[in-house]
Amino acid sequence: MNTQQKEFLLEALETELGGVKIYETSLRCVRNKDLKKEFEKYLDETKEHVQVYTDLLEALGIDSEIETPGREVVRKKGAALVQSMELALETADPAAAELVAAECVVDAETKCHLNWHLVGELADALKGEEAKHLSAACEAAEDQEDEHLYHSAGWARELWIQRLGMDAVLPPPEEEKHVKTAIGAARARKARKELL
Repeated sequence: MNTQQKEFLLEALETELGGVKIYETSLRCVRNKDLKKEFEKYLDETKEHVQVYTDLLEALGIDSEIETPGREVVRKKGAALVQSMELALETADPAAAELVAAECVVDAETKCHLNWHLVGELADALKGEEAKHLSAACEAAEDQEDEHLYHSAGWARELWIQRLGMDAVLPPPEEEKHVKTAIGAARARKARKELL
């Protein structure tokens, strides 16, 4: 495994560590009981993903505590999302703060989703024990990450629709249909009008 591949895995761990803080903060913003339940579940799964990356790094002989410039950037990006939610809590009405939280989660989950996809790509490119460890880690988390992204995006969309004074589908169709793929998310968006 080369230096950039190791750096990527350390940054991916940092993304998940930031995700824990993002979910913890988002739960202070959320008012909808279904969304709160969803984000509580995702917080628990994100904590599990931190452990999956930590175990993966250990199996690959990489110290998970190594600080790198890339990790610092990732940490600051996550902190900016937390700060955005904190600002919304201080200055916006509760519905707006909930919407900001949903958007921040979508931003964070977009990066997590990409990271897990790249872990899969790296597993396919490498050989032997490294590939085996990467594949096992990916297997443990990738489906959950798909759900996190597509369901959170559905929540953000429907909260915006509600905020704009239109009829929203809450919980969103992505959650009701247990969407875990981009195709499923597209179908859920189309089906929302039938659910109104």
